Amino acid sequence: MADTAATEEQSPDGRPTLRRVMGPGLLLLFIVGDVLGTGIYALTGTVAAEVGGVVWLPFLVAFLVAMVTALSYLELVTKYPQAAGAALYAHKAFGVHFLTFLVAFAVMSSGITSASTAARAFSANAAEVFDLDLGDGIGITLIGLGFMALVGLINHRGVGESVKANVVLTCVELSGLLIIIAIGAWALGIGEGDFSRVVEFDTGERSALSGVIAATGLAFFAMVGFEDSVNMAEETKDPRRTFPKILLLGLGLTGVIYVLVSISAIALVPADRLSEGETPLLQVVEAGAPGFPLGLFGAITMFAVANTALINMLMASRLVYGLGREGVLPPLLGRVHRSRRTPTTAILFTTALAFGLITFVGAVPALGGTTALLLLLVFTVVNVAVLVLRRDPGDGDHFRTPTALPVIGALACGFLATPRAGRPAEEYRIAGILLVIGVVLWAVTVLLHRRGAADRPPRDPDALSGERPRGPRPEGRSRAR
Repeated sequence: MADTAATEEQSPDGRPTLRRVMGPGLLLLFIVGDVLGTGIYALTGTVAAEVGGVVWLPFLVAFLVAMVTALSYLELVTKYPQAAGAALYAHKAFGVHFLTFLVAFAVMSSGITSASTAARAFSANAAEVFDLDLGDGIGITLIGLGFMALVGLINHRGVGESVKANVVLTCVELSGLLIIIAIGAWALGIGEGDFSRVVEFDTGERSALSGVIAATGLAFFAMVGFEDSVNMAEETKDPRRTFPKILLLGLGLTGVIYVLVSISAIALVPADRLSEGETPLLQVVEAGAPGFPLGLFGAITMFAVANTALINMLMASRLVYGLGREGVLPPLLGRVHRSRRTPTTAILFTTALAFGLITFVGAVPALGGTTALLLLLVFTVVNVAVLVLRRDPGDGDHFRTPTALPVIGALACGFLATPRAGRPAEEYRIAGILLVIGVVLWAVTVLLHRRGAADRPPRDPDALSGERPRGPRPEGRSRAR
């Protein structure tokens, strides 16, 4: 994401606005780079275990659900081109501070579970690339913890994200997936592989429909990330005209890439083998191109998932920091380091949560599924918010999605977030624990505010809370997945 330098322009209240530096090309790379990442690299095998050879189908269904929700985001971001995302839309639609907080904390929690998924995938790929014998999995956990500690240190030091860096990261992430597609095309051309597998269902004791639904709930993790682009609205040139075509193009490109990758994977590696271990795409390279240096592809994979972890922890720590500054969470979480100008306590808090997830949960499917669960709940709220906010005409021309689509999006996202979609109870426990932690912190903050009510300034009805602590702002901004 571009650094948040102010321009000479000012908002109506006299405060400086962000520099509009992103044109269509850079915005497209941002969206594609944000969606690509850990999901397809780590979860292809797990999805194959649910449905067999039609592993591409859950990714396609997840893409369609994401596209419907993206249209809702487009209506809202072009109506309210501000960098606050789902929490802003929930606040404008419902005006309930606690609901706004839950949406914001759910987004933060999804960033931490996504980063923990990436840490686990990083560990598994490192073990494969360096041929490490890590025994019963404790070694994988220790590498994951060490990796997350390194991410926390980088986060604390201050990562000045720039659009140029995002271009480089996107190209590296994309290269790994294009290699898989190219290997699949080569195998098809020379008659290798078994492309008849792509129409084979293997859902075990479940019906075909139940298996696809369960797999879609997990595959949805690979499609998230597009929603983060709305946080770039204030830094995009002419967002009302640029966002609709670029967001749809970016999401469409990633959807095509994911379907082609999954088809190539299942054609070269049977579903039962693809679902073994936590490095499915490395198996595909090994099977389809034995002469290709596995170490190189492993390094690309490690880089891709490392980037996912870093940008998600940046997002999560900055969101916690913002809630602390607004007085929604304890003010301690809104403090910044005096010299680094980074949100130290927020970084420690989010890193500690990630440590807990890596240590006590560990499994990639559970962490990735929890990420998808949290965001499906957020997307349900956003789809409903579109309909509620139709009563507000906005302050100019904006994109308008057909009314039926937000309804379909809300129903689809809501259903995929329920146990009837085949979600394991573990995902609800993880999400519940994270949200309970947030609610406890929120309750403590409310009690502290009530005790000091006589000393607080008048309540600002447009803020998440009545208090706006002042202090230095942390360096940079961030994005998720």
